[in-house]
Amino acid sequence: MCEPTEKILDIKQKLNDLVDQPVNNQRLILFATGEVLEDSKSLAEQKVENDAVVALTLRKDDSEFEDVNIARPNDFYQSRDSDGGNW
Repeated sequence: MCEPTEKILDIKQKLNDLVDQPVNNQRLILFATGEVLEDSKSLAEQKVENDAVVALTLRKDDSEFEDVNIARPNDFYQSRDSDGGNW
């Protein structure tokens, strides 16, 4: 859970405990815009709203960051017809 007043650097420090990656190996990207979030600014300053999707990418061995590749559940699962019968 993050607060709007939290700076990106503070969030990366929390993530370090979860993913065991130093903050300089992390990049947070606002998925809707593709904007890389700046460490020195808060979520609110960068207009990251509640329920926004923020992608975490990590630095690879070649010093480049991973590409963002987010798949939606609909990309994997078919839905039933409106009558609930066929897939």
